Amino acid sequence: MPAPNEGPSVRLLRVGEQVRHILSDILQRGDVHDDVLVSHVVSVTEVRMSPDLRHATVFIKSLLGQDEEAVLKALRTNTAYLQREVATRIRLKYAAKLKFLADESFDEGTHIDKLLRDPKVARDLDQPEIEED
Repeated sequence: MPAPNEGPSVRLLRVGEQVRHILSDILQRGDVHDDVLVSHVVSVTEVRMSPDLRHATVFIKSLLGQDEEAVLKALRTNTAYLQREVATRIRLKYAAKLKFLADESFDEGTHIDKLLRDPKVARDLDQPEIEED
């Protein structure tokens, strides 16, 4: 059993990556018969598996963040189909229940970059550090 601060095991990461590839493939090929999903480019950015592999949190980002709520709604509407497809392509004891969330990490990164480019912050960053004795 991993220590609490170790993070996910290699197996969890590997299975999560397999699920990510399968979902990306399904969405890219247009296998889901949903007008919203067919008309939007959706990236599956990350899949985090629960320790028992029964639950998968799927982080998605639509191209340019367009209609993200509509895309999430369409994915959630088609969850049963996507779960079946993942279950048939990956051999696990249980079919993982999928939960779709918007990936906010890109927005956070853009926000941090914007803050760092602010003239007041840039001025502070350019100041040499004062060493204390």
